[in-house]
Amino acid sequence: MFQRVLINDDHDAILSSIAQILSKLKVSSVERSQYCDEAFLKIKRAELDNEAFDLLITDLSFKRDHRNIDLDSGEELIEKLRLEFPDMSIIVYSMKDQLQKVRQLVKNFNVNAYVCKDRKGSRELEEAIMAVSKKQCYLSPQVSGALSPRVDLEIEDYDIHLLKLLSKGLSQEEISSKLKSNDVSPNSLSTIEKRLNKLRIQFKANNAIHLVSTAKDLGLI
Repeated sequence: MFQRVLINDDHDAILSSIAQILSKLKVSSVERSQYCDEAFLKIKRAELDNEAFDLLITDLSFKRDHRNIDLDSGEELIEKLRLEFPDMSIIVYSMKDQLQKVRQLVKNFNVNAYVCKDRKGSRELEEAIMAVSKKQCYLSPQVSGALSPRVDLEIEDYDIHLLKLLSKGLSQEEISSKLKSNDVSPNSLSTIEKRLNKLRIQFKANNAIHLVSTAKDLGLI
């Protein structure tokens, strides 16, 4: 079982609930954070002090307040952590249940478990912690199909990248330049136009703004 765990969530009740589960599992050291920047700094400090965390349990969505932040979401935190702590165990505990979102986190960032916050969330989180401690992957039943090759809603990672750039207000010309500067292919303007048009048709979007809005609603970006 894990020895040192960091819980990252901006709701006190959720933090307390997870702490109770960890106490039941005899985890000896549990710390809490309510911001992704704070979580990252705690993890970095623990590593420097030779008291590294074994496990991070984090939400994906965090409400903004007056603080200036660099990491806006749990996804950004996970992406940054994977660059510096590739072997750290990570469990996502979130209200979001989009299969594409789960697939991305597991496939691209090696998230060890994804647990949905619902009526059975606490029980499933306990099961996930035990599974991950045994080097097993765990997905809540409602998102267990995320890794199935037969899931028809999936779109390519390249398309997700285009949608993220589009959501930042970049024009198609600017997206093309951005991809070229980062050596991402294909990066021609004609290819980008075709892919975005295909996505508009696929998601029945009237324009770029509608496409971005739909993608966000589906949890793709």
